[in-house]
Amino acid sequence: MPGQPLTIVSLLRDPALAQACGQWLREGSYRMEAIDPRADPVEMLEGKPESFDAVLLEQGVLAPESRQSLIERGLLLPAVVIGEVTGQVELHDAEVHLPPDQLEQLSYSLDAAVSRFLHRGLPSSASLGPAEVGGGAAAADPNEGGERWKLTNRLRGRLGYLGVYYKRDPARFLRNLPKGDREELLRSLTRTYRDLLLSYFRDPASANQALESFVNTAFFSDLSITNTVEIHMNLIDGFAKQLELEGHKVDFLQDYRLALLDVMAHLCEMYRRAVPPDPPLTSATVPGSTEHPA
Repeated sequence: MPGQPLTIVSLLRDPALAQACGQWLREGSYRMEAIDPRADPVEMLEGKPESFDAVLLEQGVLAPESRQSLIERGLLLPAVVIGEVTGQVELHDAEVHLPPDQLEQLSYSLDAAVSRFLHRGLPSSASLGPAEVGGGAAAADPNEGGERWKLTNRLRGRLGYLGVYYKRDPARFLRNLPKGDREELLRSLTRTYRDLLLSYFRDPASANQALESFVNTAFFSDLSITNTVEIHMNLIDGFAKQLELEGHKVDFLQDYRLALLDVMAHLCEMYRRAVPPDPPLTSATVPGSTEHPA
C-alpha cells in the first residue's frame, strides 16, 4: 500500500480480539491506536480529528447516543465492524462487517471500508443532519467550514486513490501470497461464503453483509472466478452430502445458484468502479484535429 501508514483507532473492548486484529495488520501499512474502554469515544475523536484514518469497531460497544454524536459532529471514519453478521448498522452505511473467525481478511476489509467511505461521500460536513449522513449524501464543498475534517483528501493522498475509484495492492493478491497465507485466506473466504449461503434466503440483511464481505476480499485479493465457483460448489456439495445422510431432499440447493450470480454481479460492479472514465475528447486529444482553442 503506497504512502504513509493508515492510523486505525481501535474501539475493541476484548483484549484478545484486539491482539488478534493487530496480528493481521502489517506493520508499515497500518498503525493501531487503542482508545481506553472507559473513555468517551466522541471526546477522543473530537480531540484528535487529524490523527485517525479509520476505525475498528467491536460490535455492540458503541452506545446509540455516541453514534448519534459522531454523526452530528461529522466525526465519521471508514469503519470495519468486528462481530457476528446480523444485518445491523453500527456506525454508518459504508461500514464493512467481519466476523472474528475471519480476521485473515482484515486488511482487505479496511481497503474496502476506505473505498466505500470515499465512494459514498460520507465525510461531507459537520453541518449535515443524521439522515443525510446515514444515507450516504454527496459530499459538500470541501472548502466550506473551517472546523471540518480533511479526511477525504488525506485518505486519497496516503493511499494514492484516484477519486473514488478502487485501487488495489498487487502484493496482496492471492496468487502473490506465501502458500500458508494463501491457504488461510481461502479458508477464511470459504467461511464467509458459508455465512452467505446459510442466511441467503432466511435473513437478507445478514446475507447482504456477508456477501459484501466476501466480494470485498475477493476483489482486493484478486480471487479468480474459478476459485469463487469452486468455493460455491464445494460448499453446496458438502450441504448435499449432509442432507442426504439425514434423509432430506437436496433439489432446493439448486436455488443457491442465485447467491453465486449475486456475488458475480457485485464483483462486476467493483471492477467497473476500478476503471476511471475516459476523459472527454477535445481538439487536443483527437488525432489529426486541426481545431484550436479560441
